[in-house]
Amino acid sequence: MGARIVKVPDVGEGIAEVEVVEWHVKPGQEVAEDQALVTLMTDKAAIEIPSPAAGRVAALGGEVGQLLAVGSTLVRFDDTAGGETAAVDQSRDAGGPPAVEPAEVQAHPPSSGHRLEPAASGAVPAPAHPGERPIASPAVRRRAWDLGIELKDVRPSGTAGRIVHADLDTYLASHGAQPPQVPAAAPSTADAVRDETEAVPVIGLRRRIAMKMQEAKRRIPHFSYVEEIDVTEVEALRAALNAKWEGRRPRLTLLAFIARAMVLACGEFPLVNARFDDQAGVVTRHGAVHLGVATQTEHGLMVPVLRHAEALDLWAMAREVLRLAEAARAGRVTRDELTGSTITLTSLGALGGIVSTPIINHPEVAIVGVNRIVERPALRGGLVVPRLTMNLSSSFDHRVVDGVDAARFVQAIRGFLELPATLFVE
Repeated sequence: MGARIVKVPDVGEGIAEVEVVEWHVKPGQEVAEDQALVTLMTDKAAIEIPSPAAGRVAALGGEVGQLLAVGSTLVRFDDTAGGETAAVDQSRDAGGPPAVEPAEVQAHPPSSGHRLEPAASGAVPAPAHPGERPIASPAVRRRAWDLGIELKDVRPSGTAGRIVHADLDTYLASHGAQPPQVPAAAPSTADAVRDETEAVPVIGLRRRIAMKMQEAKRRIPHFSYVEEIDVTEVEALRAALNAKWEGRRPRLTLLAFIARAMVLACGEFPLVNARFDDQAGVVTRHGAVHLGVATQTEHGLMVPVLRHAEALDLWAMAREVLRLAEAARAGRVTRDELTGSTITLTSLGALGGIVSTPIINHPEVAIVGVNRIVERPALRGGLVVPRLTMNLSSSFDHRVVDGVDAARFVQAIRGFLELPATLFVE
């Protein structure tokens, strides 16, 4: 009787190590082929690794929060079938028949996305045997928890008996399940003294965000520039266009107009649409505007990339910004969609505050932050009139961008937004 080793797969992009975020199996558990083994975190996204073969788990390669090198042991299986079992090494560069390595299994890196969600098959497997852990992705497990659904009661329809989101919908429809109601806290006459503490491990995406922010602040000499913008006219235009094209074109948000203004301003000031390799001492200015759109998700901050924003009209821009934001929040954004940005736009919407000091998305050299819109009195022709105003809080890499160039760049954005007809004039 031998053993089979599943190694940490090469997920590409030069990544040398990954972090264990969540184990979906435990020693002694029987697993099916394609069943989720573990969720790993790369520099960009979380990846769910499926089992390349069926077997019984003998040992796990690390603890949650531990960093594992690519090619190191991920899972060790007992070979209960007897004799030696040959396993296929599915490397990325194999052009001919797969190489055969006895007693070793190469885990499949997902081709895209940071969650692996198999398509539902025609056959509906029976529910898991009593005592077995239902097979489901972390997103499905989290949703089931929020809905108060026991996964063991859900009939799976996914590959290898996996429970998918559609199965939760079916369960709700057939059982009339409702989200659990949280009982109201009993009124108290005085505030109680609370001494409890909670240690929260900084792992997974939160650790990656922390490391990236720390590195950006350590390496980049930031300076910020804040300007007030009158958005009364562009908001009126946005409302008029939405009313005219309602139901026929994507609904426009102010973010789409700001993105369009940034694209045009980058054409005038290419030095801000750049990436700085400070180790090589080379600034690469880009003709294409690959706009990063900072998006808050329940797992942390992600920056999906709106590629070739310079080639998109206003409605295509709005559609793509919405698609990327929804994909990031739903966990469907791909690794390719999280890399290669040349400048970033960040906004907290109504929570945007008056002023912020955004951190540059290294190795970019500029980021534009959007603050909330407020109505203020303003003088127009000797009369006090209400106007909608908003601040842009932008940060720049002072090694590459001088203060005057940063100011001119932001003033160009301001000009486009305060006279919105110029957004459509090349």
